[in-house]
Amino acid sequence: MSLSGKQVLITGGGTGVGAELARAFSRAGARVVITGRRVEPLEAVASALPGARAVTADVTDEASVKAMFAEAGTCDIVIANAGASDSAPFHRVDLDHWNAMLSVNLTGTFLTLREGLIQMPGWGRLIAVASTAGLKGYRYVAPYAGAKHGVIGMIRSLALEIAKRDITANALCPGFLDTEMTERSIANIMEKTGGEREAAMKALTATNPQGRLVQPEEVSAAALWLCSEGAAAVNGQAIAIAGGEV
Repeated sequence: MSLSGKQVLITGGGTGVGAELARAFSRAGARVVITGRRVEPLEAVASALPGARAVTADVTDEASVKAMFAEAGTCDIVIANAGASDSAPFHRVDLDHWNAMLSVNLTGTFLTLREGLIQMPGWGRLIAVASTAGLKGYRYVAPYAGAKHGVIGMIRSLALEIAKRDITANALCPGFLDTEMTERSIANIMEKTGGEREAAMKALTATNPQGRLVQPEEVSAAALWLCSEGAAAVNGQAIAIAGGEV
């Protein structure tokens, strides 16, 4: 497929799934704008892609998100990918932890998609990178799961509002990914259990019936499909990319 003439903005585009999304959309011919808080990884990704631009922004800050779109210019495709995860038993979750998880994962997605929708001139695609944690529960990540459930509810409501326009809103819900965030989860499990890396990896891959981590390329392939002509009627969906887990 070709996205020539389209511009895509991807938050959290300097690492992991965001960086892979940038590469995939660039290969499809789209002009790519990647955003995040750290300029170095953004520039490293953007410099390797023809015509790509890096814009620093904090998705939890309303003024920063508005400035991000002002600098990026008109975007046809907006992918709210920025997120963070942390774990703790529910009874040990303090308010700062709770607010931090909701701020980046839910409020950041809301601000990104709201401003993205406001500036869309016509045809458009709004995509949130959520998680299987938004479709089910996982132990020790109640704030993260709560935020991702909120993202999916928001997407479903937004989709109904824009259904008569040539714009769709959907969420992609990958399972545990082969990214830096999962490496941090593995390190956290090893620290708290005293176990080996192999055991920690086995605990994560066990959630996928295919017995493996999801590859970032599988998420970008789904995002590209949502931007294709064949997906024009796909709206308000939470698409699991998890080997049949959900």
